[in-house]
Amino acid sequence: MLAQSLKRALIGKPIENVRAQEERLIKTLALAVFSSDALSSVAYATEEILLILVLAGTAALYLSIPISLAIITLLAVLMISYRQVIEAYPNGGGAYVVAKENLGHKFGLIAGASLLVDYVLTVAVSMAAGVAAITSAIPILHEHRVGVATFFILLVAIANLRGVRESGKIFAVPTYSFVTGLVLLILFGGFQYYSGHAFVGTGKIVNTSLEPITMLLILRAFSSGCAALTGVEAISNGVQSFKKPEAWNAQLTLVFMAIILGSIFFGITVLARVYNVVPSTSETVLSQLARGIFGTGVIYYYIQATTALILVVAANTSFSGFPNVASLMARDGYIPRQFANKGDRLAYSNGILALAFFSIALIVIFGGETHRLIPLYAIGVFTSFTLSQLGMVRHWQKGRGRGWRRKAFINGLGAVVTFIVLTIISITKFTHGAWIVVIFIPILILAFLTVRTHYTNVARQLSLSNFRDPKPNNNWVIMCIGGVHCGTLEALRYAKMIASNGNVNVIYVNPYESEPVDIINKWERFGFKTPLEIVKSPYRDIIGPIIDRVKQIHQEHPDDFITIVVPEFVCKRWWEHLLHNQTALILKARLKFQPKVIITSVPYQLS
Repeated sequence: MLAQSLKRALIGKPIENVRAQEERLIKTLALAVFSSDALSSVAYATEEILLILVLAGTAALYLSIPISLAIITLLAVLMISYRQVIEAYPNGGGAYVVAKENLGHKFGLIAGASLLVDYVLTVAVSMAAGVAAITSAIPILHEHRVGVATFFILLVAIANLRGVRESGKIFAVPTYSFVTGLVLLILFGGFQYYSGHAFVGTGKIVNTSLEPITMLLILRAFSSGCAALTGVEAISNGVQSFKKPEAWNAQLTLVFMAIILGSIFFGITVLARVYNVVPSTSETVLSQLARGIFGTGVIYYYIQATTALILVVAANTSFSGFPNVASLMARDGYIPRQFANKGDRLAYSNGILALAFFSIALIVIFGGETHRLIPLYAIGVFTSFTLSQLGMVRHWQKGRGRGWRRKAFINGLGAVVTFIVLTIISITKFTHGAWIVVIFIPILILAFLTVRTHYTNVARQLSLSNFRDPKPNNNWVIMCIGGVHCGTLEALRYAKMIASNGNVNVIYVNPYESEPVDIINKWERFGFKTPLEIVKSPYRDIIGPIIDRVKQIHQEHPDDFITIVVPEFVCKRWWEHLLHNQTALILKARLKFQPKVIITSVPYQLS
């Protein structure tokens, strides 16, 4: 009762299926739910570019602007491509469904595995970056960053367990507050620069040996900056979360997200360049810009606070996307079927809980360090980008509807560009940790295939095509007792009801040397004239003699059922159960794989 009350307090009352339409999102709330990941990446994408370029000294930092323009061009290609995905698949599903239906199940599994891995990494990276923003303003929390990140992950998970619409309301404020803060930063920063009141960056280069400016260095900086593009696909995965008309609202939200993301990302990159901001180990680039432009006053702390909040709620995109993709794969039998079930609040609760668990594990393993997690990032999402675009090319070729060549060209261009980026990321980040993802995705796919094989085998064995008219069967009933009391007699009444001929084999296993006189006397008085068999157990094994009897009956009567009845008294308080023998549980564990054996517990409620 206490657990149920706590659950209701945290996630609210259950929602009826008929109210599912009411839980759908308008565009402004959907932007907060599905775009928070992409929008939040501007808080660290520029810094990731600068961290690579600065290896060649401050003279290389000018390259950040052309690199950011290349990334924005890629963003535009992805936006146009995913608008077409939404048009073709208004029921949602994104890369997994597109790849599965057009390229085959194996490519669908690659896309699905890549998306799930990326969603877990998104939560871990977002939380780590959010905590970094907090510790930039409050350095004393730096050594507690793992605990702080874990707390925020649990907080976002609980918010999502309350349902999509409610989580949208919760996360809309930090999302739009963050966008407002960065727009102010870019406008005031630009005004100060052109009015001649710009500050000079104070960051110091920490490396002592400088690398030359090579194409490999530029490509590494480009691949790091592509972290800004993660989350772009989330809207296509959650089309059915929008209010009607779903596809149109999703497409419009995608366009708004791309415009806001591209504008802010480019604005911050330009500011960092003109103000000569250099990455620091103790303070983020965004914090340096805000402090230099606004000082350490209210606006600075507002930007730091909203940055921390948006990086925390950025995980919300994954908490929307991961459960949706997992539910689709569960319906196809590639992951446990429990992931296809919605919880009390019409949210895929099992997917939400699984995502929270895996992302917390990553935070703990990598110590909550953003720069240690970033190399693992983006491979999964760009794999799914490439497969979804290839799948769409095949989709238009098969359908050959109006304007199919133009649409196929757009998705084909998206496939080529994203594959090139995927190759760059794989090569430049492989030795920095990306190898973990490259190896883990095939292992995950193997796990999916194993689960699918299991479900296929189960379905084959349960198929009614295997059904044959059974021979007449008897039900042998064995009742195990540990004493004679009201619970024992209640169980005996039930056992006599289900026995084929009314005969019940009542067994008391005696682990002692002396005769159980008290039990024998009580049974003669209250046992309804049912024979009681005393089985001696010289080695004090209570379970073994019962299992031996089951095997004996099964050997003599292989077509008959055997039901073992175990009397149980149920205590009112949970901890009181620990004080009594769990005979039924042990029997179930020992006889679980024995054919045609049923173990029945007959509870007797204690007040």
